[in-house]
Amino acid sequence: MERSRGNGDDDLTTELRVLRRDEWDKWYGTLVRAFSGVPESAEELALFNALTEVDRSLGVWEGDDCVGTAGAFSFRMTVPGGAEVAAAGVTMVSVAATHRRRGVLTSMMRRQLDDVRSWGEPLAVLTASEPAIYGRFGYGAATFQINAEIDTNRVRLSVPDGTDDVRLRYAAPADVLDACEAVYARLVPTRPGMLARRPGWERLGLLDPESEREGASPLQCVIARRDGEVTGYARFRVRPAWGNEGPGGTVVVEDLAGLDPATDAALWRFLFGIDLTSVLTARGRPVDEAWQHQVSDIRRCRPVLRDALYVRLVDVGAALTARTYQTPVDVVFEVEDAFCPWNAGRWRLTGDAKGASCERTSDAADLALTVRELGAAYLGGVSLASLGAAGRVREVRRGALAEASAGFGSDVAPWLPHGF
Repeated sequence: MERSRGNGDDDLTTELRVLRRDEWDKWYGTLVRAFSGVPESAEELALFNALTEVDRSLGVWEGDDCVGTAGAFSFRMTVPGGAEVAAAGVTMVSVAATHRRRGVLTSMMRRQLDDVRSWGEPLAVLTASEPAIYGRFGYGAATFQINAEIDTNRVRLSVPDGTDDVRLRYAAPADVLDACEAVYARLVPTRPGMLARRPGWERLGLLDPESEREGASPLQCVIARRDGEVTGYARFRVRPAWGNEGPGGTVVVEDLAGLDPATDAALWRFLFGIDLTSVLTARGRPVDEAWQHQVSDIRRCRPVLRDALYVRLVDVGAALTARTYQTPVDVVFEVEDAFCPWNAGRWRLTGDAKGASCERTSDAADLALTVRELGAAYLGGVSLASLGAAGRVREVRRGALAEASAGFGSDVAPWLPHGF
């Protein structure tokens, strides 16, 4: 429990402390108000009430009023090499508009990172409503995603051999949830940035409040089978539209996953060809997804790149040891970390595709950077070389930047499959 005095003589003392379950409604109401105040559906409220880990959530209180919120889900995230590493999923962060510029956010970030360290979790991750906020706390943009709006009247899809062997069928989303989750679980170790789903999180993909459909249908689902096995699924909505020239509906892709290229292609081909539609929108897709190389005209897909997951190394040594490296690395980092000073100083990283170690050292530095750059490069989606070109990594030993950048790379682009 931490207390601080307000700026004025009449200001009340603020108190920062761990959330209690019976305070959740008021605490979450503060969050909703900070994000425009539009109430969520009863379905959403019930789900996030159940998912909130109250012993990992913080509130700042002024008397009976909650003026700041922050939480941390206990995730396990895939890192290069396929290991699942404990990561605090920072979430539900807000400060009441009446209490900005009074240190409320900084106090919550300070307490939260101290807590994450005490829990033995080497990483903290978040999605940012405003990217400019979290860099000062050591978070770097580590994954990106593609949003697309595809003109399916004019864009054709070429598919790989085997696509015709995949069979699709409609199913109620809830009825095939277990089969879909089994597909997702098999994909988790194949791509950095993916989150292993803890019990309860599978319900996120079934959220279907009418208030958020924007005129589209209830959630629909098709599952894919190949050789008698479920190999993929797509969840989507259809928004009908009619004009003088005829039908022009939109297919809204909510989720799509396939265990092999043929299944992926079969699912995309199905979505491209739904009757009475001419537009397919997809948001938050991997930047290296194959459909971008199968379409006849990428311009008419209107791809837009957007930042997604921000990564913060809470324990530099443990985090860098947890992943593997594409090529052999032996490099000494001089790390600057003013917000978490236990990370500051020199670290020697040695590793390859089989494993790694990262220990304190007094040896001369090869590269100098802040913990924010390490977070950005950690999952292999942002190259250290590009950060060096931007002036954010300083090469001390000639050749060290190219060596480290190659080692930190990933053949598969990191991807955050869903928000939190």
